[in-house]
Amino acid sequence: MAGVLIAVTDHAAERYAQRVRGTLYPKAEVLARTSRAWQAGRVETVDRGRTLVRDVEERELVFVCRHDRPRNELVVVTLWEEGDDARVPRRFTDALGR
Repeated sequence: MAGVLIAVTDHAAERYAQRVRGTLYPKAEVLARTSRAWQAGRVETVDRGRTLVRDVEERELVFVCRHDRPRNELVVVTLWEEGDDARVPRRFTDALGR
């Protein structure tokens, strides 16, 4: 897959820090993980406004992004973990939206 310019919101960095204890630079880590997953082709376009990028190392970790195709930019908006063994289950992330 072709390279893409990636940005990470504060919200996504906060969600990542909740899941990965002891991280010093959550935005940098999210950026690196998203970039590796993008290059590996672990990308799923859900609809026109949302693209899911699944982590290469922790396959249950999903980065929810907005992809601006004309500009070739990807913004990581939030993230969640799938499965029953999630460190912070998705129901807690979903509850924040209510």
